Amino acid sequence: MAVIGPDISQAKKVLDAGELVAIPTETVYGLAGNALNPVAVASIFETKNRPSFDPLIVHVPSLAEVENYVTDIPAALRKLAEHFWPGPLTLLLPRATNIPDIVTSGLDRVAVRVPDHPLTLALLAQLDFPLAAPSANPFGYISPTSPQHVNAQLGEKISYILDGGKCKVGLESTIVGMEEDEIVIYRLGGLDITEIESIVGKVSVKSHSSSNPQAPGLLESHYAPTKPFLLGDLNEMIAENKSRGIDFAVLSLDKLFPAISSERQIALSPSADLKEAATHLFAAMRTLDESNAKVILVELMPEAGLGKAINDRLKRAATKG
Repeated sequence: MAVIGPDISQAKKVLDAGELVAIPTETVYGLAGNALNPVAVASIFETKNRPSFDPLIVHVPSLAEVENYVTDIPAALRKLAEHFWPGPLTLLLPRATNIPDIVTSGLDRVAVRVPDHPLTLALLAQLDFPLAAPSANPFGYISPTSPQHVNAQLGEKISYILDGGKCKVGLESTIVGMEEDEIVIYRLGGLDITEIESIVGKVSVKSHSSSNPQAPGLLESHYAPTKPFLLGDLNEMIAENKSRGIDFAVLSLDKLFPAISSERQIALSPSADLKEAATHLFAAMRTLDESNAKVILVELMPEAGLGKAINDRLKRAATKG
C-alpha cells in the first residue's frame, strides 16, 4: 500500500520523477502528475482506468500562474477567479501550446483551478510544472475525501499520498466557461450558482454528456457505488424492500428511521444544512456501499444551493451504463 504522510518534499520527489501522488484539496483528493509530461498524464488515465476522451483539470498555485498555460482569460472569468480562488472553481480557458493534447483530450480549452488547501498550494509553489489531477479513485467510482479512501482504492498503484486530512467541501469543483458572451456552468459543484451569479450576473447551466464531454467529470454514469443505488421516496422504498425481504441501507438528508439499525442508515445533515450534507456525501456513500446491505435507498436533496450539485452526483451514481 502507499505511504501516507504530510511530507511535501517527498511528494515533490515522486512528481519530479514523472510518477503520481495523491494530493488533498478542499473538494476531493486528486491523483496528480506533471501536466506538461504526456507520459505522466497517460499514467493517470491508466491508473484510474479512465477513458482518454474525459479531459483533466490542471492545478496551479495562483491566478498569475494560469497565464503560462492559457492564451486568454475573459474579463468575466478573471473576475470569478479573483473572487473565488483559491477555491472550488474550475475555469475552462483556451489552452496554450505547452498543454499536451492528452490533458484536454484534444479539445482547444483546458480546465484550470487554484485549489484551496495549504499543503497542495505549498507543493505547487515548489514545482516547475502544474499538476493534472482528477479524483484519486478508479474511474466512475465514489470520489475520495480522505487519505484512507485513496489508499483503499489505489494504494497498490501509487507510492505516496500527501495527507491533508478530510476534505472540507467534499464535492468536486464547479466548472465554468464561456460560449460567445454567455457564462456557462458545465459541471455543478462545490461553488453555489448563486455565489457565481452574485459576481457576474445570470449564467446558464449545461447538462452532462454521455460521451466526448467538453469538460472534466461530465460522463453520465459516474460516482457509482458497487451496489444498486435507488433514488425515490424513502418511505415508499423502505416499505417495498421490507415487504420483499431485501436487505437495504438508507441515505437521507436529515431523516433517521427508528426501525432501521444505525449501521444501515446515514443522515447527511441532522440540521438539513446542504453545505454540511455536501461535505459528508461521498464518505457516506462509501460507508453504505461497504456495508452488507444489498441495495442503497436514497432521497434527492432540495433543489436549492448545493442541493443541485448533490443531486447531480446522486443521479449519476444511480445511472447504470
